[in-house]
Amino acid sequence: MTKELNYKPLTVDDMRNAQKRIAESSVVRTPLIPLNIDLESPEIYLKLENLQPVGSFKLRGISNTVRQIPETELKDGVWTVSAGNTAQALAWVGRDLGITATAVVPENAPETKLQNIIRLGGRFVKAPFEEFARVFATRTFPGINGRFIHPFSDPMMMAGNATIGLEILEDIPDVDTVIAAYGGGGLCCGVGSAIKAIKPETKVYAAEAVTSAPLAAALEANLPKRIDYSLSFVDAIGSPIVQPEMFSLARQFLEGSLVVSLEDTAEAIRILAKHNHVISEGGGAVPIAAAITGKGGNGKVVCVVSGGNIDPNKLATILEGTMP
Repeated sequence: MTKELNYKPLTVDDMRNAQKRIAESSVVRTPLIPLNIDLESPEIYLKLENLQPVGSFKLRGISNTVRQIPETELKDGVWTVSAGNTAQALAWVGRDLGITATAVVPENAPETKLQNIIRLGGRFVKAPFEEFARVFATRTFPGINGRFIHPFSDPMMMAGNATIGLEILEDIPDVDTVIAAYGGGGLCCGVGSAIKAIKPETKVYAAEAVTSAPLAAALEANLPKRIDYSLSFVDAIGSPIVQPEMFSLARQFLEGSLVVSLEDTAEAIRILAKHNHVISEGGGAVPIAAAITGKGGNGKVVCVVSGGNIDPNKLATILEGTMP
């Protein structure tokens, strides 16, 4: 059964408390650096969440969430549904706290991410994509017990993600635009809630790949609608439909969704590697593709490099100038 949810906007106190909480964990304050390319405008900066210990921003939300759950609710472990990055973060925190961490993953989950889940002490169960996608709404899966941690639709997760927005404003107070990839919405809505609470004139955009852009479709139709979802090397973001509660938040905090091609995303991965020595997965490079192509406007534009967990073979293919 699908649960209907309606979240209240996060307060600045929620975000500040999350910032203090994750400061006591393994989460690191990531660098915010210029993109080293000759581009007159915009002035692009990179928030390097790929440098978190698990290679993605997900450690912020997971650390903030699990550390607030009473020990009595953790005795049977924790579990999530994830294409890989949330699962790795949950395995990391589970190992730190000595609890079992399990993830339901899609059958096409990248082998690199699955190996990392095991390496970090976690477990995973593969499911056909449609069955996997249903868990985001139903929050149940046969045979798995324990405390469910939603990868994006949870105020505690979004408060953890909002700390990225706080750090951006601390480092570049006069930022004009922030762009983050839209997967389930937890990153965009978390960062957006922080930016809009403190500096509302700053624009916040989601970025999506053309092969899977449910938010752009929902904003155009003014309601969540199912889209044709195509698999690609941009495997950490995208879904067949936007969850209703996340659509409500996206309309509050985001100016819109910037849709980019796979070709531009691959070129962004090459630019990051060549000019900044930064390794990004497809989802992490989508905001850079949007900024470089001018979709995010002019001025100071911060792109959140949300993760760097890309399969080495796919990365090699992209760096050679072809598409995986």
